[in-house]
Amino acid sequence: MTIDMKKLQGEIDKFVTDRDWDQFHSVKNLSMALSVECSELVEIFQWMKEEKSNAVASDPETIGKVKDEVADIFFYLMRVVEKTGIDLEKAVLEKIKKNEEKYPVEKSRGISKKYNEF
Repeated sequence: MTIDMKKLQGEIDKFVTDRDWDQFHSVKNLSMALSVECSELVEIFQWMKEEKSNAVASDPETIGKVKDEVADIFFYLMRVVEKTGIDLEKAVLEKIKKNEEKYPVEKSRGISKKYNEF
């Protein structure tokens, strides 16, 4: 998968600028909106059986809803990244390194426990 982050950021910026919404996009408000969108994604799966949730890609109606929520989550995440000056790629790679230390393969492979429960 290749994502043109600059293109997406440009589209997001244009969308926000055209509507004069930057005035509402404080980091606090964006974080709250991001949380709401994550909750809306969770709501889709709330009472769904595990097997059905894993087969959601084959259900056009449900996958459409999931796609919309994932896009909203990404939108708000990108706004937070832009507002805070975070280098998203660097942040993700640094977090992977931290998690590699917290979850060494020999202790965590096939185990769903939190690092402090090993």
